Amino acid sequence: MSTTPLTLYRPGLVVGRDAQVLHRAASPEFSGWLEHTRPAGGCARPIRLTGTIAAVDRDTGRITGQLHTDELPDRTLYKACGNRRESACPDCAWVYQGDAYQVVCRGLTGGKGVPDSVGRHPVVFATFTAPSFGLVHHRHVPRHTCRNRQRCACRPAPCRARSNAGTCPHGQPAACFARHDADDSRLGQPLCLDCYDHAHQVVWNYFSGELWRRTKQAIERHLAVLCRKLGIPFVPVVTASGKVRWMPPVRVSHGKVAEMQRRGAVHFHVLLRLDGIDPDDLDALVPPDGITVDDLEEAVHTAASRITVTTPAHPDRPQGWLVGWGEQVDVRRINTAGDELTDGKVAAYLAKYATKATEATGHSLTRVTPATIDDHADPEGDHVARLIDACWHLGRPTHTDTSSGAATAGDRQDGLDAKPNVYGGLRRWAHMLGFGGHFLTKARRYSVTFGLLRDTRATYRRTEDDEPAETITVGALTYVGSGWLSEGDALLANTAARQRRESSRVGREELAHEAWLLGAAA
Repeated sequence: MSTTPLTLYRPGLVVGRDAQVLHRAASPEFSGWLEHTRPAGGCARPIRLTGTIAAVDRDTGRITGQLHTDELPDRTLYKACGNRRESACPDCAWVYQGDAYQVVCRGLTGGKGVPDSVGRHPVVFATFTAPSFGLVHHRHVPRHTCRNRQRCACRPAPCRARSNAGTCPHGQPAACFARHDADDSRLGQPLCLDCYDHAHQVVWNYFSGELWRRTKQAIERHLAVLCRKLGIPFVPVVTASGKVRWMPPVRVSHGKVAEMQRRGAVHFHVLLRLDGIDPDDLDALVPPDGITVDDLEEAVHTAASRITVTTPAHPDRPQGWLVGWGEQVDVRRINTAGDELTDGKVAAYLAKYATKATEATGHSLTRVTPATIDDHADPEGDHVARLIDACWHLGRPTHTDTSSGAATAGDRQDGLDAKPNVYGGLRRWAHMLGFGGHFLTKARRYSVTFGLLRDTRATYRRTEDDEPAETITVGALTYVGSGWLSEGDALLANTAARQRRESSRVGREELAHEAWLLGAAA
């Protein structure tokens, strides 16, 4: 949101937000302006576009109407930024979270094109965590007596109560007897910053996506071997070249969300659904035959304990780093008797974390550049500053000495030629502490796509606005800026959006109540 005061009445007169609101609301074009900004209403930093908008006939391709943004209010077109991060734009993140909920939930219960039969497929909810890179402050409750874990006020155990721990090689205490509250700023912070392996952690974040890919392959291989042992026949599939390839009779579809822990390491929450294969229709979602949820759970534990990734050589560590899962791999079943873990709760849980990034660490950064790196990275600074410094240092360009062929690292010097650095992406993702993957991913067959949900929403809005179905809108638009023109405009647009959302919520509740009354009367 722009904080620059807007000159409204005459040159040289700078007014505040209240005057901006009064001036805009008193203008004759106020109603038209509100309707014009409705698609971006509620957005913190909408995108402003300029150019031409044309209505094109679907059948003939003939332009039936044309409009330039100079004829619109503010001489610009507003579009919501679409940022998924709640810290950046709460309104757009709210929309993204709703879509994420639908993507995850439809893969569990069906709907929106996904058959309802998926609700009978074996499903587990697994959590894969990172290993330890050094001792950190943590909060552990040995016995919960609360009903709501999110509002837990149970008495925690001492952090790291070890009477014989002594001190670390750097003179810091290797024990902590504090009982940390849930909002304690020390949670996730290393007991000794110098002992903590920041380089290994950012490398682990960087290669965690590859670790997950290999883990899923290992899960499917384990199930394929089990099918052979049980005598379940494989499925013949004819490839594009005309050859017959025998496929395992089951496959695993997943929906995955990455969550950033307080220590700055990601861990993955994954829904793993077991699907069968129909030889007549490979895209069909059918229940598996002969493989149970017990087999799926065993496959997850086996793969998590065996799969590791050895990263390529680096000048600082020629043998590379070992990337594997931590000891805490939790696998739970959904909708089982006596377990409060349901389809809706899991979907809501994953959708919530899909709108987060590094906020859990206490920092929310934008992309780091050579011009801003000194503001964020410090090898002698706090925990996050050292993680960012590790990303920047490991991702530095590496060079080869043309005279001797020896690999060196550092700034370019005479006689040195650039050499590709496998770890170069760490600099691009330094603001994410090395993690460069998507926070919400899924298998192709797991559920519906975000694109389908957005297209459905756009079609509904066109129908709501009585746009002709036989025409499509084509825009030749150019980006001119971000944010509202004034704080007053932001206040008016966001207030109108909240009122529309509240009206929609009340309307849905009234319709649901009327339906309940009709059902009770029948």
